[in-house]
Amino acid sequence: MSGSFVNLSIGLIGAGGITHVHIPAWLALGARVTVFSLEGSAAVAAHYGVGVADSLDELFDNCDVVDICTPTATHYRIAERALRAGKHVICEKPIALTEADADALAELAAFVGKQLHPAHVVRYFAEYALAQQAVAAGQVGEPAILRFSRIGEFPTWSSWFADAEQSGGIVLDQMIHDLDIARWIAGEVTEVYAVKSAGDGCETAQVVLTHASGALSYVTGVWGAPGTTFATSFSIAGSRGILTHDSRTDASLRFDLGAPPIGTHSMRPDTSLGESPYLTELREFAAAISGGATPRVSLGDATRAVGLAVAAIESIATGRTVSVSRQTVSA
Repeated sequence: MSGSFVNLSIGLIGAGGITHVHIPAWLALGARVTVFSLEGSAAVAAHYGVGVADSLDELFDNCDVVDICTPTATHYRIAERALRAGKHVICEKPIALTEADADALAELAAFVGKQLHPAHVVRYFAEYALAQQAVAAGQVGEPAILRFSRIGEFPTWSSWFADAEQSGGIVLDQMIHDLDIARWIAGEVTEVYAVKSAGDGCETAQVVLTHASGALSYVTGVWGAPGTTFATSFSIAGSRGILTHDSRTDASLRFDLGAPPIGTHSMRPDTSLGESPYLTELREFAAAISGGATPRVSLGDATRAVGLAVAAIESIATGRTVSVSRQTVSA
């Protein structure tokens, strides 16, 4: 499928770290790429052998799809401008700093008749996708207690991460991944409670989600000291068994379901992790823009994830549980 999108022209905005997974993915899909950034675009373009634009207007004139890979605080403004220019948009998470801004982008996309796809890439990591499929198939029964953790070093490579006004801090920047996954697996959320601690260049938070089903998700995020090894894990306990994953031990899923029925094969799903999840994600988005199937993550999912993160930030500030009224989202 590497040549399936040779007629698709991508205008990528940004020159930071995430561009170094987006651009190779687009090139693997056969798309044409032009880059614009206030700083660093020439070096990035030269490195990958892609085009470079000197302004946003020039970029818009030379692309079908805008891929936003800029700091979070700029997402809303750039996405709005791209949609008004009549472009389909792919935007790195979170799509906005507030749920109101995320809703406004969704309304604008519908009004101008263009697609806006949120890049929540963790839905495309094989272990998380397999976990969601296993739970949906009833392999662990009704989910009851879910735990998710994401640990890495404090992102000192760009100063904006440390400014909560620009990044949303650890909850909106890092933990939004697992807030989204928890809702994807266990369903809608009715209440959010969160606590956070910070000091000595580190930050950690714990968010508890109460799902409409009665299940509880415990989400932990850590921005640790320099050199902290990046690691993720999850545990999903249901009425029939437990599903676990820990990247520090191996890259597989483990089921503890008791004795399997006689004559059945192993309950461990295929865990082939060979393809970059960024490639999988962008292929899905490109296919949808080209008239294909709807991606596994919707604009409504992205808006809901922002809402959960904002509720957690409010809970941290007030010390109270925050009720979350929105129960369903549109595609």
